[in-house]
Amino acid sequence: MILVIYDGTYEGWLTAVFEIYEYKLEDTVFSKNGACDALLFSSNHVVITDFKKANRVLNGLKQRLSADGFSSFHKAFLSEVNHIEQTMFQFAQYIFSTTKNVEEDFSNAAVWDIRKATRLTGKEAHRMEAFVRFKLTKDQLYYAIIEPECDVLHLIENHFKNRYADQRWLIYDAKRKYGVYYDLENLSTVELEFNQGPVSSKFLTEICDEQEEFFQNLWKRYFSSVNIESRKNMKLHIQHMPKRYWRNLIEKIPPINKK
Repeated sequence: MILVIYDGTYEGWLTAVFEIYEYKLEDTVFSKNGACDALLFSSNHVVITDFKKANRVLNGLKQRLSADGFSSFHKAFLSEVNHIEQTMFQFAQYIFSTTKNVEEDFSNAAVWDIRKATRLTGKEAHRMEAFVRFKLTKDQLYYAIIEPECDVLHLIENHFKNRYADQRWLIYDAKRKYGVYYDLENLSTVELEFNQGPVSSKFLTEICDEQEEFFQNLWKRYFSSVNIESRKNMKLHIQHMPKRYWRNLIEKIPPINKK
């Protein structure tokens, strides 16, 4: 068994696929930065991301997949479901082994699993577009914290660029420790350590615009006023807004305790 170690990026995985074919590696298992607890007795093949090799694989996929299929392949990677790299490799092997289009061959387990992973990513991106809640700092920067199940930040950035084109904003993925910043002209990726400690009145006073706490409370009162107690259906509510998102939704944050 050969442990194929790559840097966790899509380009790194594509490079790994190229080298598996290049060096005729067999019985391979993918590992991000060597993190694997399943292989006690194995040899390692360390992959250094090479964009030329990655593009060779991308071009091969593009020639054999439809435009939607090609886009879906990347979205499957972003799903980050368990063993998705292995599933994608099996799918790629199937694609490269035939000249026919196999995207709709759901009798093949890899094809079906790729479809499920793609739908999961699409669903999570759609939810993030609805669940992002911005807060305003004193220097007029709108920021939001998200923790999506899939790595969808780059899939939703243009939605917010178009919707909030006249505002500077930062959306930060606390799970993956990176964010997207919009400066009124361009989008850029930023990496930073962001402390998500409990919000306090003192903290808001220090970093937020003077009116931010007022508007947060106004937003909470609005949601409270439109809620009809007799029609409350928590099962349906949680189905549309799972609890894992609540910690970053203003309307779900408990009232701030004055200190």
